[in-house]
Amino acid sequence: MLGLYFDGELQLRDDLPVPEPGPGEALIKVMAAGICHTDLEIVRGYMDFRGVPGHEFVGVVERCDDPQWLGKRVVGEINCACGVCAMCIEGRTNHCPQRTTLGISGRNGTFAEYLTLPVSNLHLVPDTMPLYTAVFVEPLAACFRITEQVHVTPRLRVAVLGDGKLGLLAAQVMRLTGCSLVAVGRYPHKLKILDRLGIRTSLEDRIDREEGFDLVIECTGRPEGFELARSLVKPAGIIVQKSTFVEDVKLDVSRLVVDEIQVVGSRCGPFQPAIRALMRGLINVQELIDRRFPLEMGLQAFEYAMKDEALKVILEMRTYPAEGLREPGELEEEPVI
Repeated sequence: MLGLYFDGELQLRDDLPVPEPGPGEALIKVMAAGICHTDLEIVRGYMDFRGVPGHEFVGVVERCDDPQWLGKRVVGEINCACGVCAMCIEGRTNHCPQRTTLGISGRNGTFAEYLTLPVSNLHLVPDTMPLYTAVFVEPLAACFRITEQVHVTPRLRVAVLGDGKLGLLAAQVMRLTGCSLVAVGRYPHKLKILDRLGIRTSLEDRIDREEGFDLVIECTGRPEGFELARSLVKPAGIIVQKSTFVEDVKLDVSRLVVDEIQVVGSRCGPFQPAIRALMRGLINVQELIDRRFPLEMGLQAFEYAMKDEALKVILEMRTYPAEGLREPGELEEEPVI
């Protein structure tokens, strides 16, 4: 099969074997997959991953033991747990020490024609959800994870740092809480997406460092983003750290202690709230789509995605196996949510 493969260097290969689903797993034909910041860090050495990268996708189940899933359009949670360890028994499957993670650790990912995932990881995509909207379910779920970890109320002053894909999604999720919100970024053309939604924005070099926020959500994708978050959070405040990167972060632990700052690592989140929010039009994702490339142009897609000014880049497959699905040309006029 055709796919992108990373082994110290990102390659486009046409000789990759179609994966064989194990017990309880499904073989999924990928329809579209999104490139995110973590994927860019993977090719820079993050997690020492080797294999097919990618973890944001929408696809169709072609083979599995449970016939009710056959032909269904799905998205999938990316952590594949053992199911029997103490963490799994406690319901903390995302922290299973034996887990593999789609396109990130121990499991080939989405930038190929096929992938496998446990059926228990799958979520049905409503027929009325546009194809490229569905690609955003996984990163949007990661943003809803913040609301599981921190009780966000209208009285809180909240800053979301970063105007990349994740930052723009996180700001929209925070808006749903009714908090006093400002989104901080470097690029006016990205922040205008939030401006049009009525979300207050500020360029990074113009934010008032003395303003003091109860909650700062770090989505810059840069190591120095944590220092910016630290400068904006007020004493006894909370920093939610979303960015991951290869480089080490400079950390003044003493100041965290003196100011009693909570630092909350935040990763994967709940899919169902994300699917509902997209179906109800509560989150705008169409404006976040920058470019679409066929899988055959995957290397060029990565090159484009690495530009600082780029937003969401999507890899799309040319053939869909299930009857009744629209062809790629029919997706050009998708409604804006």
